[in-house]
Amino acid sequence: MMETWVVATSLIGIYLLVTLGLAVVAGRRLTVDMEDFFLYGRRAGFVVLYLTVVATFHSAFAFLGSGGFFFTHGIGFWAAGAWTVLVGAITYVLGSRIWALGKAFGYVTPADMLADFYESEAVRIAVAIVSVVFTILYIQVQAIALGYIMDVASGGRISFEIGVIVMLVVAVVHLTIGGLRAVYWTDVLQGVWMYIAIWAGALLLSFELFGGPFELWRRVAAERPDLLTLPGPSGFFTPGMWIGMVITLSFGIVFQPHMMIRYYTAVDGKTLKLLGATTPIYLMTLYIPAALVGLGGALVMPELEAADRIFPELLFAHAPAWLTGVILAGAAAAAMSTLDSILHANMTVLTRDVYQRYVARGKSQAHYVFVGRVIVLALLVAACILSLSESDLLVHIITLSGAGALQLMPAIIGICFPGGRSLSRAGVLTGLAVGMVILWLTLVAFPHPLGIHGGLWALLVNAAVAAGVSCMTPPPSGETVARVHGEVERFIAQ
Repeated sequence: MMETWVVATSLIGIYLLVTLGLAVVAGRRLTVDMEDFFLYGRRAGFVVLYLTVVATFHSAFAFLGSGGFFFTHGIGFWAAGAWTVLVGAITYVLGSRIWALGKAFGYVTPADMLADFYESEAVRIAVAIVSVVFTILYIQVQAIALGYIMDVASGGRISFEIGVIVMLVVAVVHLTIGGLRAVYWTDVLQGVWMYIAIWAGALLLSFELFGGPFELWRRVAAERPDLLTLPGPSGFFTPGMWIGMVITLSFGIVFQPHMMIRYYTAVDGKTLKLLGATTPIYLMTLYIPAALVGLGGALVMPELEAADRIFPELLFAHAPAWLTGVILAGAAAAAMSTLDSILHANMTVLTRDVYQRYVARGKSQAHYVFVGRVIVLALLVAACILSLSESDLLVHIITLSGAGALQLMPAIIGICFPGGRSLSRAGVLTGLAVGMVILWLTLVAFPHPLGIHGGLWALLVNAAVAAGVSCMTPPPSGETVARVHGEVERFIAQ
């Protein structure tokens, strides 16, 4: 019988070859067109869009990070249920309006929409910087997770560093060959695989170690009741932290470029509304098995230092070799589905908002597609450098990433909801700048003052400053407001 590590790494290798095969097929159907390469030709139907959105939203964060959070802080992480529901509502209301504007005015990136409405190239640059800087943190999360998975699956024979580099290279090759079409096609596979894998692994472990989920729960209540209380063993889940995480991990993730670009790709507005109504089912229920893993792991491996490794460590120790391989390949799928999406989004932002706008205007479609591929290679180098700095809790990095994108919220709300006085370009820029300063102060220098999440502090100050400055500076022209808000109103009236 083959050893567990041989089976596990072989299955992960097969999974990687399948994704590359799908990328080759996708690449053959690709046209030399920016909308096709960057936006799937704006033709994504419900099934494809649903699975790419849920697979992209739930990544290593859900597969590894949430188990680590349950392991460390207990049941308070089921606050996740609130932000997964909120993501559905945001998609239904805001996502459909963003789609309508993208369809009407040809927007490709988030910065396209904001720069158009606020009539400002400075807004474009600021949004592009925020989009890229904070999503690079998200790349770090996925790559760290992939390094964990390869290290554990191989029994330490493939180092964390080699695992990170191999997975990043596969993601870049996959994206370079097939563009967003390859990302979407593989996300269909990955979205199904990761959901089945985490449920199968969690149920198997709960029966193997405790006799089932109910007995696991009774053991936790008897031996670690602190994991079933709020604010948790270390007092983390205060009301302010709960509210802050709900806002940051819903609006903050949705406003990242790889999520907003997905709204542009839908075939029609009805698809996005159906997406908003149904995504919470997948997003919320994935945290049930994650809780079984984290809480059960706290009983079985209480001395584990890297909490995010609890799921693969339990599998390697207690699950059959073939199932361990299948599930760890599912974990790899979870991370890869988000990693390639973020790389694609950053490539799109840098190509569209920086290169095409300020470096080389008026070039051919083929030229910009080629430049996009070159930019992905540069992002590979940056991602490798960042990702080899290992971090303890993936959720903390995700929250920081979400808190940065959350600062775009006042400007986006001002576009998508007609009525009243619009924010001005000066208000948006000043609010965003102040928000970034407050974010640093409340997340790094003085973390979470008064027990309220730093991202929420930054958003509140940002919104107040943006509104105050906008009262004293000229808003966008009446023509632009009428054009953009008129399109929103026409969409709502349909």
